[in-house]
Amino acid sequence: MPDLPYEDIQGFILRTYAMPILRVIALKIEQAEPARQVLGGLVDGSNGSAGTADVAPKLATATDWTVKPQYCLNVGLTYAGLAALGLPACSLASFPEEFVAGAVARAERVGDTGESSPEHWKDPFASPDLHILLFLFAQTEDVLAQVTAQLRATYSHGAMSELSVHEARSLPESKAHFGYRDGFAQPSIDGGLPSAMPDVLPKAPAGEFLLGYPSQYADFTYPVPVPAALGQNGSFAAFRILAQDCHGFEQFLADAARQTGLDPELIAAKLCGRWRNGVPLSLSPHSADEQIPMEQRNSFDYVPSGSVPDAFDDARGYRCPLGSHIRRMNPRSSVVAGNGGLKHRIIRRGLPYGPAYDPANPDDGIERGLLGLFIGVSLKDQFEFLMSDWSNKGSFAPGLRNTKDPVIGNNSASGATFLVPMENQKHPVELTGLSRFVTCRGAAYCFLPSATALRYISALPDVPLS
Repeated sequence: MPDLPYEDIQGFILRTYAMPILRVIALKIEQAEPARQVLGGLVDGSNGSAGTADVAPKLATATDWTVKPQYCLNVGLTYAGLAALGLPACSLASFPEEFVAGAVARAERVGDTGESSPEHWKDPFASPDLHILLFLFAQTEDVLAQVTAQLRATYSHGAMSELSVHEARSLPESKAHFGYRDGFAQPSIDGGLPSAMPDVLPKAPAGEFLLGYPSQYADFTYPVPVPAALGQNGSFAAFRILAQDCHGFEQFLADAARQTGLDPELIAAKLCGRWRNGVPLSLSPHSADEQIPMEQRNSFDYVPSGSVPDAFDDARGYRCPLGSHIRRMNPRSSVVAGNGGLKHRIIRRGLPYGPAYDPANPDDGIERGLLGLFIGVSLKDQFEFLMSDWSNKGSFAPGLRNTKDPVIGNNSASGATFLVPMENQKHPVELTGLSRFVTCRGAAYCFLPSATALRYISALPDVPLS
């Protein structure tokens, strides 16, 4: 087990904050040297201005809590942001190609086409001016307002300009907008903090989520950006604004129920892989059994494995369809494309935005969705692989034909289908008429620097950029 320096690692990589409020602030660097000082000041809570006693908000690290804080602040830097900060050319050249290219250039690869393409994104996510994302999680609205004001005081004197602000708030019962209880499956990391929800799967190597440690592949460590003070203990994240078509989703459930005679809640469970209360089909295939304790709702596998030797052998997907959302995103011990289901795990953070969907007022014209962060040491091998090879290809697992993830996939109503295998039936039930229920409204690829990296950046000389 590696001895991870919690005080150097951004907190949301290793822990779930479980705070009900999230504000994401998008920034452009206007002056490199003052901007570097602002970032350095986040590490120790100073405002980065010499000779002052003002206090600024402090970066949240993975250091263990004795008392849960009132807020947690984290920072992500785009490749354009690193360049604008004045990093040396050798450092910039040491970052992986997908991060350098950025979310706009990689959009088609992850299925961001049509209405999800960058030309339709909210400002400033298709702009090269997007340099920094601040992620401010808070316990109360008063704390949010106070810390935001303190933050703005640090960068409002010419160091950075504010491009946009994005808000998210938790919904009752920790549900997402399609009505599913969320937040169950997060990987446990070797050497990391205890998981909020018990996880029976093998622990993920630290190098699957942190730069500088052995990865999920034998005898391989992902390259660390240079110098080590910049790259070590950092990670990467895809930030995404995902709009959800709640009315379209509920309408599909109703239409599919009429076509097949199946209960709409069973169809919802088959699409996701869980009942809407979070109970997995693998543990309760016929009903949303509330008797299964919350802490056991992540304790399952799809086939017998070393972790769950007595698991029901659901290789054919009679309980949980092979193409369901959670099985595609976390296949566990299933036989799937990509060298197995435990090689492409990802950490998910985020909160819903917009008010809860009201079926009595389905066409209220209000956008609702998710502000999501998808964290891993390799954007290409984790986030992009999940979206391209597992979410949007039928080759994810045998027998799926040309189907995609029914919840987040790039589906079109004209030809998209979903297969529901049924015991004692030769052919699966085929649900037709899926549309794109989730649309990307903005995205950014971020480097998540360590505390040491922020200090390193703040100490860079002010060399004019060529």
